[in-house]
Amino acid sequence: MSKLPGWLGRLGAELTELGERLEQRRAEAEGGRAEVEGGRAEPVEPPVPAGAVPAGAGPDDRARHEAAAAEHVPPPPAYAPSVAARPDPVAAIPWGMRVAAEASWRLLVLAGTLWVLMRVISAVQLVVLAFVAALLVTAMLQPTVARLKRYGLPRGLATAVTAILGFVIIGLVGWFVVWQVMDNIDTLSDKVRTGIDDLKNWLLDSPFHVTEQQISDVAKNLSDTIGTNTEQITSAGLQGVTVMVEFLTGMLLAMFSTLFLLYDGKRIWHWVLKLVPAQARPGVAGAGPRAWRTLTAYVRGTVVVALIDAIFIGLGIWFLNVPMAVPLAVFIFLFAFIPLVGAVVSGALAVVVALVTEGVFAALMVLAVVLAVQQIEGHVLQPFILGRAVRVHPLAVVLSVAAGGMIAGIGGAVVAVPLVAVTNTVVGYLRSYGQEEALRHAPPPHGASALDVAPTPAPGSPPEDIGRGGGRKTT
Repeated sequence: MSKLPGWLGRLGAELTELGERLEQRRAEAEGGRAEVEGGRAEPVEPPVPAGAVPAGAGPDDRARHEAAAAEHVPPPPAYAPSVAARPDPVAAIPWGMRVAAEASWRLLVLAGTLWVLMRVISAVQLVVLAFVAALLVTAMLQPTVARLKRYGLPRGLATAVTAILGFVIIGLVGWFVVWQVMDNIDTLSDKVRTGIDDLKNWLLDSPFHVTEQQISDVAKNLSDTIGTNTEQITSAGLQGVTVMVEFLTGMLLAMFSTLFLLYDGKRIWHWVLKLVPAQARPGVAGAGPRAWRTLTAYVRGTVVVALIDAIFIGLGIWFLNVPMAVPLAVFIFLFAFIPLVGAVVSGALAVVVALVTEGVFAALMVLAVVLAVQQIEGHVLQPFILGRAVRVHPLAVVLSVAAGGMIAGIGGAVVAVPLVAVTNTVVGYLRSYGQEEALRHAPPPHGASALDVAPTPAPGSPPEDIGRGGGRKTT
């Protein structure tokens, strides 16, 4: 009974609060009706739930309400976990991968361009090699033309005199080599037979336990191989005739190209510059003369080094009484234009001729002479004569000679190193030119940064020398 008054009090309070709520809602409803002024108040339709079609709606309204209902997405409840928005696909890719992708497609375009260019060059390989040979010969003869023009000869006469003298000298050297080979062929064949017999006797008496039957079997197998491969040898001979015809054709093309390059080289260069886009023309115009100086220095230096090699190795072969010393010296001179590989091949040829004709001791002496001259060439002559103008790393020389030989044979091996040297010069100049252009078009320094580059006169210099010095301004 003691709890009954408290319970009744709480019930009365709740009833009072409920009455106040009802009065408040009635007041809000009356205020809404009072806002409608004049005429008959529009009845307030109850809200239509999402997706429901109002009564009496036409087909168009029904379709519109259905589309709105399909597009309506209810908001997630408050207790649902938040989901982060998906990032932009470009931003999702790492920076390094984007850089690699950008570089990759450019490299693919460049590789495709180079592949097409190589296909075109291989299709006209004879013309390209003839023109490159003409460039090399022109680089060697052009200083002579310039010297004759300084002596007062007209350009056409100086070109004709230089070209005729150069071709005559080359023809005389070739004729002399052929004459020496034909004149010594009988002596060489006799010495070859004697050398083979001496080699056979040495093998029989050597500690290798070689018997005469084994030597006879090797000779018989060699003879049988030659007899069974007669067709291949004949086809190789016919192919050699084709190669000779192509060689003569290329030589004629090279001669005509040399004449025109010597006579009208500057005008040809100006015509080539017109084919270059205008924005890149200043850089190419500056790189061209530097590339030509590099090529001229390479050709003249290589000729001098090859001539020294041929003279000293030829004298060593002549003092050792090895036959055909002069033809061997000419071969050494020609093969010197193929870096690294040419010296090895020509030296090995001289050693083999000495071994077959004069014996083991003479061959060892020739080998010593060849190695000594080549060491002097590699460590003294080439750095002193060629200098820094055409300095190329030995690894680049080996790779370029190998690639040139695989692409275009001996001709490719000959032109590989000068091409790499010229490319190195052109790329270095264009890089420096680009940096200078960027600095020239950059805004001048101002404010505090201008103090770091402001010129400072030397102590005791007059005021007009301000701006000529290069010292850093001090405070």
